[in-house]
Parts: sequence; C-alpha cells; structure tokens
Amino acid sequence: MPQAMPMVFIVDDDISVRESLPPLFTLLGWQSETFASAEEFLARPPCTAPSCLILDVRLPNLDGLELQNRLTLDRDHIPIIFITGHGDVPMTVQAMKAGAVEFLTKPFVDEVLVDAIRHALDRSTDALRHAHELRALRDHYASLSEREREVMGLVVSGLLNKQVAAELGISEVTVKAHRGQVMRKMKADSFAALVNMAAGLGIAAPAKA
Repeated sequence: MPQAMPMVFIVDDDISVRESLPPLFTLLGWQSETFASAEEFLARPPCTAPSCLILDVRLPNLDGLELQNRLTLDRDHIPIIFITGHGDVPMTVQAMKAGAVEFLTKPFVDEVLVDAIRHALDRSTDALRHAHELRALRDHYASLSEREREVMGLVVSGLLNKQVAAELGISEVTVKAHRGQVMRKMKADSFAALVNMAAGLGIAAPAKA
C-alpha cells in the first residue's frame, strides 16, 4: 500500500482553534484541513491517506457526537479526538464507547494533543492497510471459477482430497488440479494461509461429519 502524508482534519466553530493548530501540524509533517461545521466536513470527499479528526463536541446544527455516529457508517478509518470547553462525564463515556481516541477539555496542552494524534494516525494506518488487504483478497477470490470456489470451501473445512472428490462427484486428480489453481490464484503459499484467507472472507464451508 503506497504511503501518503497523514492528514489531520479539524472541525470546530471556534476560528482561533482553526487558525492555531495547522501551523503546529505543518511542523510535525502532517497536512491539515479545517472546517467550521460538521456539514462542511461531510461535504468533503473521503480521504484515502492515514487521517484523524479533531472534533469539537458542541457545533451548530449537527453536533460532534452526531457526526461521530455518521462517520462509523462510511469513514470508520478516521479516528476521532474530541475537544470541548463544556465536557461532562456522560458525554465523555458516550464518545469513548463509540470509539473516540481521546476526549480533551479546552484549554489542552499541545503535547497531549500531539500524542493523541500520533496514536490516532497509527490506528488509521492499520485500518487502511486491513481494508487494502481485504480488497485484494476479494479480487483474488473473484478470479476463481465456481468449481474452484467449491473446492476451496470444502478443502479449508478440513476435508481430504478424496472426500472433496466424493462430495463433488469428480475425480481426486481433478480436485488436486483445482486445489493447485486455487492456491495460485489466491496467492497462498501454504494451506494455513489459505485457511486464514477463507476465514477473512467468511466463505469457509462447514466440515462434513
């Protein structure tokens, strides 16, 4: 997966926050973009680089917690760091339970924010890598023929070649040929790797008694 410069989004209706944070992030080698409202941020096309969101809780119209709920549906690779001047315990608990990285009360120390951002960007990188690997895995699986998918499902469930042959009504030699094609197309270098791929795709067939 190609490396891209990390992006830090800032959504806060306080212009002093929007103006003070970007210079700090530039010094740290991060890109940044600022938005005065949740609606402005949602209108931006999704970001494919490792990214995180610094989000004020209290915003006009759509507030920070509501924006967090929306992002879990289609941009869950963007961890959220909440900042607020009016936080309370129930609000903090709600945000953290929904996956927020940190909940900071204004004014906050820059070092604390930077540490939270580094943690969030690591999480985002991992999420993007997983999504990239899953897309590649699905592409490999899509290249299999229908028979190869049947063989793969039965093989990873633990059946021997002769059992797969009996199940499908084909010869054992044909099963071996299909199995070899499955290994090649899935780019699996071992049977254990193929089993893990099947688990990731959720396509493993149940073992036969």
